[in-house]
Amino acid sequence: QVQLVESGGGLVQPGGSLRLSCVASARAFSLYMGWFRQAPGKERESVATIGWYASDTYYTESVKGRFTISRDNTKKTVYLQMNSLKPEDTAVYYCAAGLRGITSSIGDYWGQGTQVTVSS
Repeated sequence: QVQLVESGGGLVQPGGSLRLSCVASARAFSLYMGWFRQAPGKERESVATIGWYASDTYYTESVKGRFTISRDNTKKTVYLQMNSLKPEDTAVYYCAAGLRGITSSIGDYWGQGTQVTVSS
């Protein structure tokens, strides 16, 4: 069975932190994995992507210095640590696997999404 299961979303005040986790099945866990988000009325956008090795990462400009993507290959898990959260970070966050490259938005597998709401 191929699946990606996200967790860790929720409601947080501006300036707060959340850590998202994505546990992948063996078949889904792949070379390039990443996090995407979609806010109401907006297109889905790439947030961060990671290659097999932690040094190979990509971040969209708006989250640089605040978000950190990481992975534990032994646990088949990808993480997104989100600090200094802003209201504009509010969105449904999706885990993706089987991406074509470090900056690709084309993936083979997608999670069901987890809601992140930043509000006071």
